[in-house]
Amino acid sequence: MHRLFIAIDFPEEIKKGLSSLCYGLPGVKWVDINQMHLTLRFIDEVDGGVFRDIMSVLEDVEFEGFSLLVKGVGCFPPRRDPRVLWAGLEKSEEMSSLRKKIDSQLKRIGVEPEKRKFSPHITLARFRKKPSVYRVADFLAGNGLFSLPEFSVSEFHLYSSILTPKGAIHQIEASYSLLIR
Repeated sequence: MHRLFIAIDFPEEIKKGLSSLCYGLPGVKWVDINQMHLTLRFIDEVDGGVFRDIMSVLEDVEFEGFSLLVKGVGCFPPRRDPRVLWAGLEKSEEMSSLRKKIDSQLKRIGVEPEKRKFSPHITLARFRKKPSVYRVADFLAGNGLFSLPEFSVSEFHLYSSILTPKGAIHQIEASYSLLIR
């Protein structure tokens, strides 16, 4: 079985900028800079045949490259004890359209759509225990205006994910280039 998701990777300068946020909150497990990504579509576990079908059908996604902008920070779930600390992205019609195109291709081979609403974000940390509301509020207030320079998206990737006691290990299984503008 293969645990899969589809994501966008970041240039090194964006990863370094994101890592500059990764301090100052006790009781969290910060995401390794090399594991940071933007999940477009979580697929979950599939067998080898479906895995090969997914790899193949994603080759049919034709979409022009576009730009994204990292902006803001927040927590999931909202209005309850946070479990995930994230950096946000400025709204992007192109990103949403790419995701819809990917969903459409996956549906062709019987991969069910995700039930959760798409909330584009970059996971920075996971809370190990109930955090201090004041510390989290200070972190969010102190980084509320966080943003990074716009960057170009020229490809997306099919990742596999292996869960370990130390966290998930992500590996690129296939890469798909977007059309040059």
